[in-house]
Amino acid sequence: YRAGALKQQNKPHKGRKPRGGAQRRAGGRVPAKTLSRRRRDLTKPDRRHQALQLRRQRKEAVLAEKRSLGSKDGPPHLVVVVPLHAGVVTHDVLRLLQSDESALVHKSERAEGFVLLCPRFKQRWRFVTPHTGNLHAVLDLAKAADTLLFVLDPLDGWDSTGDYCLSCLFAQGLPSYAVAVHGVADLPQKKQTDAKKKLGKAIEKRFPEAKLFPLNTEQESLLLLRHLAAQKQRHLAFRDRRAYLLVQDAEFMPSHDSDLVGTLKVSGFVRGRTLNVNSLLHIVGHGDFQMSQVDAPPDPFSLNSRVAKDQQRKGQDMEIQDDSADPRRQESLQSEVIPDPMEGEQTWPTEEELKEAEESLKERRKVVKVPKGTSNYQAAWIVDDGEDGSEEEEEDNMEDEDLMEEASQVGESSEEEELVEEECETVTVAESARDDLYDEKLDEDEEQMLEKYKQERLDQMFPDEVDTPRNLPARVRFQKYRGLKSFRTSPWDPKENLPRDYARIFQFQDFSRTRKHVFRQIENEETEGAAVGWYVTIHICSVPISVMESFRLGLPLVLFSLLPHEQKMSVLNFVVRRHLGNNETVKAKEELIFHCGFRRFRASPLYSQHSSADKHKLERFLRPDAALVVTVYAPITFPPASVLLFKQRSNGMHDLMATGFLLSVDPDRIIIKRLVLSGHPFKIFTKTAVVRYMFFNREDVLWFKPVELRTKWGRRGHITEPLGTHGHMKCHFDGQLKSQDTVLLNLYKRVFPKWTYDPHVPEPVPWVRNEQQLPVQEVEME
Repeated sequence: YRAGALKQQNKPHKGRKPRGGAQRRAGGRVPAKTLSRRRRDLTKPDRRHQALQLRRQRKEAVLAEKRSLGSKDGPPHLVVVVPLHAGVVTHDVLRLLQSDESALVHKSERAEGFVLLCPRFKQRWRFVTPHTGNLHAVLDLAKAADTLLFVLDPLDGWDSTGDYCLSCLFAQGLPSYAVAVHGVADLPQKKQTDAKKKLGKAIEKRFPEAKLFPLNTEQESLLLLRHLAAQKQRHLAFRDRRAYLLVQDAEFMPSHDSDLVGTLKVSGFVRGRTLNVNSLLHIVGHGDFQMSQVDAPPDPFSLNSRVAKDQQRKGQDMEIQDDSADPRRQESLQSEVIPDPMEGEQTWPTEEELKEAEESLKERRKVVKVPKGTSNYQAAWIVDDGEDGSEEEEEDNMEDEDLMEEASQVGESSEEEELVEEECETVTVAESARDDLYDEKLDEDEEQMLEKYKQERLDQMFPDEVDTPRNLPARVRFQKYRGLKSFRTSPWDPKENLPRDYARIFQFQDFSRTRKHVFRQIENEETEGAAVGWYVTIHICSVPISVMESFRLGLPLVLFSLLPHEQKMSVLNFVVRRHLGNNETVKAKEELIFHCGFRRFRASPLYSQHSSADKHKLERFLRPDAALVVTVYAPITFPPASVLLFKQRSNGMHDLMATGFLLSVDPDRIIIKRLVLSGHPFKIFTKTAVVRYMFFNREDVLWFKPVELRTKWGRRGHITEPLGTHGHMKCHFDGQLKSQDTVLLNLYKRVFPKWTYDPHVPEPVPWVRNEQQLPVQEVEME
């Protein structure tokens, strides 16, 4: 027997060499490949011991954080009381929380809340409750809160307004929370058990891990306080790497030049990270500012006098070291790049170019009839009636004509009223007869909503299809568009034909690398300044008086320190999904209100598809069935950060439109607007067809001849030649067309967002707690 070529050949066993002998022969030398894999050099007991040490370190860190919060060395435990039903009386809840006789209570003058010093638990709390129905106040306090205390109604739990508030809080990011019910003892004895069971089932959906605490007596309030002090703290990603504080007291000092701008002195406890006086400070809802000085006065809420003396001594030391900001190390407030108009390359024109310029000027000169005594400069601004303008100018002219017509109608009606006034007599009109004015307003709003709804429906049925104009050549109307062989694979230079606003923004060579470097620098380097838990007074420069006025009204003032580069403007991209409770049509470039991490601003965004390609198709509306990418000009923010999109109604209320997260800071993201021109097959042969109604003149057919055609039923082809002078064209396809098919031609253009960033957001109208006057989308949900 002779073995064939396919006989299995087993690999010979080489044996296993003893590891100790190899180590002795190496003489202490370690190969280069094992330098990065030192864990493999450890023995099994060593690896087990290392894992045990890491586990112990994490446990000690969690315990240290829990012990420091609310203790004598840490900041007071900040608890925000959020009522979720109109029937909850917040004043009674706060009274129960301060019912401990051994505790010391410091009440606040401007806001609803108090500071509770409890020697029994060796803890101190600060309880704050927002103004009734103020959504901005709830979201701002949740950004800085350690714990949210949700208070439910014993019968209904939460109403539709409370459910709307929970949706916003979950989308922004929820810190540690507790759920309590107030008023169960006031119910009849037979209904108390049923009410508790009903509430227990209700909170399982929203709060699966929460325990429902009754809040009716002093003993129950003490149990709730003990739970708040012992529960595990949940972290919010956007505030873990920044210093922040909730303002306890504020004082405004006007500057010498103006009473509207001055220095704002705010006091509060430092949280999160160490606060450096040279970094920038962001006041939520008001903008970015510089600090001139940070002082550390004695802690007014210390548990004993000895701690107060130690804190005072620390404060005196800090005043000597970090009394004021260092101008050489202080961050700049410059948010935009100042573009240089002479920065581009400029060559001296040749004689031929000068002659061509003179000839073009002669051709552009026009004869316009002007009044006597008019200079050449004034005559240049008089536009001839026959001059063609752009689309935006035509729209502006149309609006002006409409305004003129309305004014003339008002004038004519006023003259008619003067003529008829003598023949009429004064009659008292009943109040119900004025309902027509309300109907007129309602009709106007409904007409606008109906028009937007029609546009959205047409865009869904015929995506990106437009009609070719008959009074204007298509090569002129669509001169900024181009054809692509393939939307996915065809190249598009991201630096081509950038708008002038791109000269004002900042861009990173590698944003993810810069983000990692900044975060690594925060973790490894020790920051000088006010440590976490210190009670400090911050002097903020050039603050408008409106900040102090909002604080006097009882609105919360929350401060966040900025990381490097976060004051600079760039292009931000967010991934959002439409909120299920809102069905209103939202068009692209329509102004929305953004809650991005710790920021709040207004902008007009663009919507595009969320894909992994290098080009992304523009969406004309905020789609309800898919995740979209929202693009705006805004200050740089390092992810992770949540985002909420609100739309302001005509009555001042804010409706939640979409929720999501920050994707990237990337000005090179290419957003492509697509236009589709459609034609009808007139005569069909085997693979050839005559198409009409796509163009209306011969020159347009020749102009768009290189662009590839496609049909709705999957055929592909190209224009062969024009037929006649009315826009008919002969086309060749890869298969025979059907008579009911439609021929399409795709054109593409890159679009950019509008510079509409505004950091000042008006305060919303408070929620109406009456169920009959709730927002429209909430009533529809019910």
